[in-house]
Amino acid sequence: MLNQIQKKMENTINGLSITDQQLQLVEKLGLMFETPGFQPAAARIMALLMVSDRVELTFDEIRETLQLSKSATSNAINLLLTVQKIDYITKPGDRKRYFRSVIAQWKDGMKDKFKEMEKLGNVMREVLEQRPASTPEFNKNFSEMISLMEYIFQEIPKLFKSWEENR
Repeated sequence: MLNQIQKKMENTINGLSITDQQLQLVEKLGLMFETPGFQPAAARIMALLMVSDRVELTFDEIRETLQLSKSATSNAINLLLTVQKIDYITKPGDRKRYFRSVIAQWKDGMKDKFKEMEKLGNVMREVLEQRPASTPEFNKNFSEMISLMEYIFQEIPKLFKSWEENR
């Protein structure tokens, strides 16, 4: 019973209200974002911007909610801005920057990923062409992997288009 009450309790941090359940979700999602290589602070910031009830958060709201140092917060935000995972807006009469996820542009991001995957397939094909004939088993496995990658790269845009037409 006490555990249920604790889960429903909200933490109010610098005007930002966030539940314990939301904080746990930030941690869970943050761990998943670390997998592709994001540092922990950047991963948690991306997660917080998705989980928070508010879509725009200030530097201090992010820092205090995640209990990060100023430098860790600043470095992570700068990284996320550089790789275009977040952006920010300003508001008239307010000197603060309000950071937000670029989830609204996810379709453009997906299309860019499709192009990157196609380039990767082309480079892998070049690698295969440079492989020595003295490694036939490796070359065969590498060729099969490339073939599967190319097939997937061809089918994903078709799936995306089909999804857009049928939703």
